[in-house]
This record gives sequence, structure tokens and C-alpha cells, in this order.
Amino acid sequence: MTGTPAVAVVGVHGHGSTHVRNVLRLAERGAARLAAVVDPRPVAGLTYVPPGTRWSASLDELLGGPDRPDVVVLATPIHTHLPLARTALRAGCDVLLEKPTVASLAEHAELVEVVAETGRRCQVGFQTFGSTAVDELVRLVASGALGDVRVVGAIGTWVRTAAYYARAPWAGRRTLDGVDVVDGVVTNPLAHAVATALLVAGARTAADVQDVRLDQLHAHAIEADDTSSLVVRTAGGVAVGAGLTLAAPARTPARVVVRGTAGEATLRYEHDDLEVHAGGTSWRRTFARVDLLDDLLAARADASRALRCDVASTGAFMRVLDAVRLAPDPRQVPASHVRWRGVGQDRHPVVSGIAAWCGRAALEPATFTELGAPFALAATSAAPLTRP
Repeated sequence: MTGTPAVAVVGVHGHGSTHVRNVLRLAERGAARLAAVVDPRPVAGLTYVPPGTRWSASLDELLGGPDRPDVVVLATPIHTHLPLARTALRAGCDVLLEKPTVASLAEHAELVEVVAETGRRCQVGFQTFGSTAVDELVRLVASGALGDVRVVGAIGTWVRTAAYYARAPWAGRRTLDGVDVVDGVVTNPLAHAVATALLVAGARTAADVQDVRLDQLHAHAIEADDTSSLVVRTAGGVAVGAGLTLAAPARTPARVVVRGTAGEATLRYEHDDLEVHAGGTSWRRTFARVDLLDDLLAARADASRALRCDVASTGAFMRVLDAVRLAPDPRQVPASHVRWRGVGQDRHPVVSGIAAWCGRAALEPATFTELGAPFALAATSAAPLTRP
């Protein structure tokens, strides 16, 4: 393909601003140009959108006009991913789709079919799939340097305030107006931890996941989960555990830990930082990361080049998302096991002892309830409180 690729960003308020800035970064070196931004809300006044940038209120409006983009970046609510990606692909555009891929395993299968039907490329924004630290960890596991892998654990102890869930009608929802949203800790904020652990364990497709056990709870007054544990058994026999919360006392770096019979490795994926203890030696390094839009543009120029996070390779994660979607509603953590910090929209809950329980859930691996965590044993299935 010749010429500078034209890129449109759909959904430019919130996280979409990062994608606009990334396209502008590429534009500075002549690798792309920002053709348009799409958002139902006007973009006037957004300092990161250059003056004179074409604005459309909908993707259909953009694609129906002149100067159709070569690439569409979708940074929109989860339940809009499939219809928007389908529209862009069938219009002849390649797509960078924010994670999570779509809202169900059935939607994932449909999107994979549309990619095959159109012959276009669809990259999913699991940023860790671009990390060379992840590449190195996968290589170490495959080489046997860590011995037989006993567990791959994902640990995430983050903080989200009341403002996080007040930012949009779909935030913290399992469904909205009868449509699946699945906006919980496992499937959105800490989805990178789960997807990366599955990748390291050798699970990419839905068929690579044998079964999933879940324990979903919430401390916030929301519908979805903000504190969850899960255990995945892969078709290859590897156990993947996860202990994840948005109700920690403080945010700590999310990590994926691999424990084998001959060593242990810890990946702090937000920083592309890998620490390894094996074979009587220890080392720690920070690795580079390939930007996923850069990677998509490179693949457009070279048809033989595989995407780092092709939509088909997110099937294992989608199998976990579907287990979350179909599971019973998350249980409320009782007030006796929660301390609240901050005031107003800065308020956030802290579940008692949650950081230690997340570590145990990921590495034993077992669910909070199986481990006997008091907050899980006392949790109720009562309806969540009304948001303030």
C-alpha cells in the first residue's frame, strides 16, 4: 500500500484521548495522519484534538462521506465494539479495537468471521501483547528454563473511586437496556492481567481453555464485580489463577507470576519489567514494547506479517469473559469487611486484607471462597446499593 495511512479515532473523550495523541505522534514522523475524530459529543475545546480536524457524530456519518479512513481506532463502550468494528471492516477499513474485544464469546466468533469475510486486519488493544518482556517470558516457559510450570498467576490490586463509576451509564454494569456490557474488574480494568497470564500459559483460543471457576464480588455500589478471583485450567493442563481488586488500600503494579519446578518469573507488565530466578541465577530487566497501532500499520504494508494481537488470538480471554457474563451476579461484600477512604467522588472502598488474599488466589490457585477469605464467606447476594 502507498501513501500515508489515514486514521480515524472513534470515541475521543476519556481513554480515546490517548489514541488521538498516539496518531499525532505517528503523524510527526509521517507514518500516519489523523483523518477524523468521531464522537456523539462535540470535540470543540478538547486541547488534544488539533483545530480543523474533521469531526463526525457517528461512524456511519464518517464512512458515508469523502476521505474514508484506512484505519479506524475504536475506543468506545464495550457493548458497541462488535457493531462498530463490523461496520468499519465491511467499509474496507482495518481496525484497532480497544479491549475487551467484544461482550460475549458469540460476538467474538462473529467478529472473527467478519475479519475472514472482508480480508481486513483487526488488532485488539491488549497492550501487553506488544511487550517484548512478554515475548521473553513466553520463550522462557517454552524453553523449560523454569521447569514444569505449576501455576501462572495474575495479581492486580488497584483503586477505583466513586467518580470512576459515575463517569458513564455503562460503567460497572453487567447489562444496559438489556444488552450485555460486562464491565467488571476481570473483563476491563485488569483484563490485561488475565489476558497476559493466559498468553503465557499457552492459551490463545477458546478451545485452549478447559474450564473456569469464578468468585465475583463488589464493594462499590455497582452491578458488576470489582473484587474477583478465578481459576482457569488450560487444555494443556496449566493452572491459571487470578486475584483482582479495585478495592485495595493503594494501587500496586499489576503482575503475572510464573512458578515452575526449576524457577520463578515475575512480569510487572505495566512497566515491561521482568524478574527471573532460575538455574541458580537471578536477573531483572526492562524491555521495549511495540505499539499496537504501529504494528497494525506495519502489517498493512506487509501482508505476510502477523499482528501481535489479532482478534482471533483473544479467544481464550473471551472464554473467561463469557464465564463472567454467564455467572450469577456478583455478591456484595458486607460493610463490616470494608473501610471507606476519601470523600465525595473521591471515596473508595478497601476490602479487609485484600492484597494478601489476591496473592493467594492467584498462586495457590483457588477462589476467595475456597481459600476461606472472611469477606467472601460473609458476602451476600443482595442487590447492590443505589449509587449516590
